[in-house]
Amino acid sequence: MSAEVTSARVDVAAAPYRKPRATQAWRLIARNPIGALGGVIVALVILTALLADVVAPFDPTSQLATPLQAPGGAYALGTDDFGRDVLSRVIHGARVSLWVGIISVGIALISGSILGLLAGYYGGWVDSIIMRLMDILFGLPAIVLAIAITSVLGPSLNSVLIAIGIVYAPQFSRVARAPTLSLRERDFVTAARAVGAGDLWLVRRHIVPNMTAPIVVQATVAFSTAILTEATLSYLGLGTQPPTPSWGTMLNAGKQVLLLAPWNSIFPGLAIALTVLGFNLLGDGLRDALDPRLR
Repeated sequence: MSAEVTSARVDVAAAPYRKPRATQAWRLIARNPIGALGGVIVALVILTALLADVVAPFDPTSQLATPLQAPGGAYALGTDDFGRDVLSRVIHGARVSLWVGIISVGIALISGSILGLLAGYYGGWVDSIIMRLMDILFGLPAIVLAIAITSVLGPSLNSVLIAIGIVYAPQFSRVARAPTLSLRERDFVTAARAVGAGDLWLVRRHIVPNMTAPIVVQATVAFSTAILTEATLSYLGLGTQPPTPSWGTMLNAGKQVLLLAPWNSIFPGLAIALTVLGFNLLGDGLRDALDPRLR
């Protein structure tokens, strides 16, 4: 049997669910005001981070004015205990939060999805070993595990990236494993295997495309939790180190002068809350757009 005939038979046998095109997904999100609102918030945060050098009125690390100056005038959100502009530091702090979200969630997504896919596709002892390891990680509180990892690696932004990536990998492994267990028994996969399709071809052609939707939704949720975890670790002194502007380090510094200058804590706290809200709402919108049962 020629390769062309085999490929044709596999394509005919395969009838997987096709994920919606990007334009269709975003059209569905636009119909969902909650998802659209989340998309707008996320887009504004991303633009703020990308254009931080342009939109920030001052250098975020320069001591420019009287310490603890109240909001108003040249310093719209006031100054901190070193005389640095709070607005500029909040704007530049968005870069740190998004960078942590992208890299740490990327680590968790790639490693967790691969492990979950292997566990679900091969089953047996492979599934048992991988998922028991994931259960061990799940059994520990996420923030406690992140603190332990950063304590061992040392306080730094790179330690935070690694810690968050390890902590949230089990979530992606479970999200990837569940559809893989179902998909490997589907008729189109069985038919493709019967005509000689290999494991790698089946995974790349049929398994991965059909598990994209839940992975994307999980990524948006993990992004928001990663931002919260980074802020927590920085607040505890285990994450981003001064003078690099970070919302978590700003909260840590602001607690020392909370009664005298509450704006030092209020504005970075609002930035964290708004960003996390945006990603959560966007995740809800993506879930509705990518789930065929909700369309």
